Amino acid sequence: MSHKILVAQGGGPTAVINQSLVGVALEARRFSSISHVYGALHGVRGIVNDDLVDLGQETVANLEAVAATPASALGSTRDKPDLKYCQEIFKVLKAHEIDTFFYIGGNDSSDTVRIVADEAKKGGHALRAIHIPKTIDNDLVGFDHTPGFPSAARFVAQAFAGANLDNAALPGVYCAVIMGRHAGFLTAASALARKYPGDGPHLIYVPERTFVVEKFLADVKDVYEQHGRCIIAASEGIHDEKGEAIITKLVGKAEKDAHGNVQLSGTGALADLLCEEVKNKLGIKRVRGDTFGYLQRSFVGCVSKVDQREAREVGEKAVQYAVGGVQNGSVAIKRVGDYAVDYPLIPLETVAGKTRVMEDNLISEQANDVTDAFLAYAQPLIGADVPEVAKLRAAKVAKAGVLLGDGT
Repeated sequence: MSHKILVAQGGGPTAVINQSLVGVALEARRFSSISHVYGALHGVRGIVNDDLVDLGQETVANLEAVAATPASALGSTRDKPDLKYCQEIFKVLKAHEIDTFFYIGGNDSSDTVRIVADEAKKGGHALRAIHIPKTIDNDLVGFDHTPGFPSAARFVAQAFAGANLDNAALPGVYCAVIMGRHAGFLTAASALARKYPGDGPHLIYVPERTFVVEKFLADVKDVYEQHGRCIIAASEGIHDEKGEAIITKLVGKAEKDAHGNVQLSGTGALADLLCEEVKNKLGIKRVRGDTFGYLQRSFVGCVSKVDQREAREVGEKAVQYAVGGVQNGSVAIKRVGDYAVDYPLIPLETVAGKTRVMEDNLISEQANDVTDAFLAYAQPLIGADVPEVAKLRAAKVAKAGVLLGDGT
């Protein structure tokens, strides 16, 4: 039987999402049973608009160049299909005689695959629907980690390594807000920046723990008194004891996307709020804040080789599973040995509509740092080729005892 494949990309882009796309396109060429590989522009929206491209017309050289390019080459969307939307999808699939659908994305995209697969089954459409994972948030249930996270984690680690050097040269308080709605993995990756004793980030706050402003200020005060400076990493999704995001306290009613998620990115308000608290309550004058925002998703030239390889392989495995007769599922990543991975196909229901958060053993008891267990978990993912930083040994010269003009 001849198969026609349609692949699309959904949700936030990553530095390696195109590796998965190219993995599908090139692996499909190995099987004579696959006659066409189409790409939908801007996710499922491209399907309902019948806006498709023929990936079979691409040269291998260009596909490889695209694979090494960050962000979604096909374009993306946040659309979440309902029954009517799915019916429009099926019309296009039927018209093009497409029987296999791959969707590269995160939580919401996996739920889209589930919805499409369920509606196809109810409507008697013979459709293979396989979810290919990606998300920098690293929050897919049933996974050791997700493609996109290692490269974003590498960016965060390198950014904090630079911020630490800057802050050591001109001491003060520095606070950076990092993506992470419910899961703090990416914020936790800032700890990988540390090399020497006293290096920042000195405080790390993740959404898995309640954020108490008074405790935050006490933490900053303690660190500042100890080191004469303080570097803070905070997840955009930190919340109070009622579960309300700290950012909403500042901006009031927040906008929501098609999936009902409060939009936490795209503003520096949270970093500004935390900095103002430090200035006003602790009286520290030199306080600066940053919001990494979209920078960490598709930063050119900061990619984990581990991430590149695994993102390619989940795309290849999706094709292999489809050719092998598998109907539906999500291509997971499971860690084995030290360090290797397998790619089992797990049920869509395991992933769709669920969110993984950091396990308790990865977060410090003080709720303002990570543990050695997290460092051991994350270090292999970002790669061993992270740029090194160094310090002067700074051998002291004995003071000459010259008196200053004031007699001291």
